[in-house]
Amino acid sequence: MKAVIQRVSFASVTVDESVVGRIGKGVLVLLGVEKGDDESKADWLAEKIAGLRIFADGEDKMNLALADVGGAVLAVSQFTLAGNCDKGRRPSFDTAAPPEEGKRLYDYFTAAVEKLGLPVQTGIFQADMKVHLVNDGPVTFILER
Repeated sequence: MKAVIQRVSFASVTVDESVVGRIGKGVLVLLGVEKGDDESKADWLAEKIAGLRIFADGEDKMNLALADVGGAVLAVSQFTLAGNCDKGRRPSFDTAAPPEEGKRLYDYFTAAVEKLGLPVQTGIFQADMKVHLVNDGPVTFILER
């Protein structure tokens, strides 16, 4: 399971010109599910994202987590994170989880984040989405389990 997380001051996701998810301060999570991923990996990612101290404190040091700043999560499914670009010019998606399993674990991940007490907004699984964000910093991390 792979996640690209970006600290944002604003993020939204639009499907067919309608906003389906929007947050202010928080993190945008692009989540890729691969074959062999399971609930334990989703739980690890949820806890890691919730606990990461990537927001500035009063001394402008990265010392605060999402809950400390009243932040939210915008989770967007991103199967292309499972893409392998090692050979040729066209990515291979052989390691991506099948859609049913990807959706199940994406939904499980968002529920795990909510159980940690954080507000969560989402995109729509398998939809053609437009993601808008203001990356605060910029601060971006790649997490993989």
